[in-house]
Amino acid sequence: MITLTTLDKRKIYLNPHLIEQIESVPETVLTLTNGKKILICETPQIVAQKVAKYNRSIYGPKRMKTF
Repeated sequence: MITLTTLDKRKIYLNPHLIEQIESVPETVLTLTNGKKILICETPQIVAQKVAKYNRSIYGPKRMKTF
């Protein structure tokens, strides 16, 4: 799980495998695989870094998938 901050400053834990799309409009909008949208304070770049760090911790640096 990764930790993110909603616009009302609540901390949430999200399974990064549920993220389908990240938009910046100007706040960051996560679209999940179930169609739900979440507005967060972190930038898309920060979210991508957190997802990459999570994936490295699970799969290791040499087993990372490239898309």
